Amino acid sequence: MPEYKNPIPTVDIIIELGGGNIVLIRRRNEPRGWAIPGGFVDYGESLETAARREALEETGLDVELIRQFYTYSDPCRDPRHHTISTVFIARSEGIPRAGSDAKEAGIFTRETLPRPMVFDHGAILRDYFEGTPGGSAGT
Repeated sequence: MPEYKNPIPTVDIIIELGGGNIVLIRRRNEPRGWAIPGGFVDYGESLETAARREALEETGLDVELIRQFYTYSDPCRDPRHHTISTVFIARSEGIPRAGSDAKEAGIFTRETLPRPMVFDHGAILRDYFEGTPGGSAGT
């Protein structure tokens, strides 16, 4: 019987705090750098449940999911695996606190985005701020 290798579903959550502010995390694990909060979807878990869980685990924030933004599927978007990420836009209040595999959590605006961003998250945020889902990273 052939062995099947399937892409791994993930979620990323652009958490809006108001005033143009969003929450990003600095990853504790490889690849290290700044990222949109997110992670792997557990078996038996919906994308929406995974998004709320990952946001809480990595930032300490309870989020209200506003909508799905776009799904990013470039096989090279994650150097570890072939992942497919559904990106959500969410709202929250409060001060993010790093948790889970986050080394640090911060609040940023379009003008203050940190470098380097890991995965394709820089392109995702460019799409988000320009209002063009999939515009620069959706291939």
